[in-house]
Amino acid sequence: MTNSSSFCPVYSDLEAFPYFFYLVFLTGLIGSGFAIWVFTQKNIKFPYESVYLINLLTADILLNLALPVKITVDLGVAPWKLKIFHCQVTACFIYINMYLSIIFLAFVSLEHCLQLTHSSKFYWIQEPGFAKMISVVVWLMVLLIMVPNMVIPTRDIQEKSEVGCMEFKEEFGRNWHLLTNFICLAIFLNFSVIILVSNFLVVRQLYRNKDSDNYPNVRKSLINILLVTVGYIICFVPYHLVRIPYTLSQAEVISDCATRILLFKAKEATLLLAVSNLCLDPILYYHLSQAFRMKVTQMFTSKKETKRETLRGEENA
Repeated sequence: MTNSSSFCPVYSDLEAFPYFFYLVFLTGLIGSGFAIWVFTQKNIKFPYESVYLINLLTADILLNLALPVKITVDLGVAPWKLKIFHCQVTACFIYINMYLSIIFLAFVSLEHCLQLTHSSKFYWIQEPGFAKMISVVVWLMVLLIMVPNMVIPTRDIQEKSEVGCMEFKEEFGRNWHLLTNFICLAIFLNFSVIILVSNFLVVRQLYRNKDSDNYPNVRKSLINILLVTVGYIICFVPYHLVRIPYTLSQAEVISDCATRILLFKAKEATLLLAVSNLCLDPILYYHLSQAFRMKVTQMFTSKKETKRETLRGEENA
């Protein structure tokens, strides 16, 4: 890193960001915990399309592990070794979650599109074996991109209160970091096309049936798809608009101090939006998985019935 890093307070004044990340973590932890409980129920058989949702939940668990470390570092109370660990490991967990979420959301959207359009051209995509195989391939691909950022040796630097992760990297590590960001941008663009096109086709098909006798269900499905699409755009598009210029500022290709500070704060704000998918995913499971929805409905119905029986017993007494 050049000497300008020492004189530009890029990583100071994080303001309320750690507290918002903590709120996302707490909400996501409750939602993920509940989703794990539902998916592990023995009396429910989840169909093959739930394979993608279960993988999405597994990625969320990685994010739940990473966020407490990021929050501690951002609050400025983390010891030096924890800062190094965050830069090498837990920061990578956040990006592993992000791109696994994007890819599996694309497969979920594609699968729903094929179900609704009754397309037989891509029937193999709807096979249980394919869902499991492609999930393994996706995990291996994302890990192959991200894990080198964890294992490439770092350099020792003098301890200081404010430090950026790029300062720990040797030249090869910085170059791999830049390459990783461009690869991830390509992943985002390609799978975003799949999500948006699939959801557009679903909306078009549902809109054609708006005058049918099943209008209430069609309207509900339309709203669900539109909410998923809007949620995806809000979570992931702003981050990727900021990520490349921010990465260039990390490498000091963009060296103006005020611009670097602005880009860092924009990155933190858009990263907050991106990790908020942790809170939205349990809602997604509910709307996209009939088995998940039935279990949740069954649980709340049984609680209401138990409460009614208790009240009746008290009245009779």
